[in-house]
Amino acid sequence: MVNIDGKQIKLQIWDTAGQESFRSITRSYYRGAAGALLVYDITRRETFNHLTSWLEDARQHSSSNMVIMLIGNKSDLESRRDVKREEGEAFAQEHGLIFMETSAKTASNVEEAFINTAKEIYRKIQQGLFDVHNEANGIKIGPQQPISTSVGPCTSQQNSRDLGYNSGCC
Repeated sequence: MVNIDGKQIKLQIWDTAGQESFRSITRSYYRGAAGALLVYDITRRETFNHLTSWLEDARQHSSSNMVIMLIGNKSDLESRRDVKREEGEAFAQEHGLIFMETSAKTASNVEEAFINTAKEIYRKIQQGLFDVHNEANGIKIGPQQPISTSVGPCTSQQNSRDLGYNSGCC
């Protein structure tokens, strides 16, 4: 549960772990998702290089209004950085994504990544870009809450360390 503009918003989040072997299953998670976090490891160039493919999947299998945030993770490992922050920012700008860097190890910006994604989804709801009465958009009006938002999937290249949760849910 997060508070956005004084309203309690429930986020439902799935971690698809970015595993190629589960790619066909991952695609099904995009349907009915209001948002996605695409995560790459700033210390591993190959994870950044795969972003275009993951982004194509997300866009092909989701609503055109889905909020996508690009996350450069492991910002605590600056000395091992293989992908410059500017590269992540440029990729995000080129593809219309929200960008930030996080560290699951130090928890830097992890909560903010989810909250910022939820805020952007909420903003799109207010603009009428999401039909809150169509659950296919990943949004349900809850019985006690004005809006319940489903944010997922969280695709990552490094599984549970990426966003600091070990329960299998990002």
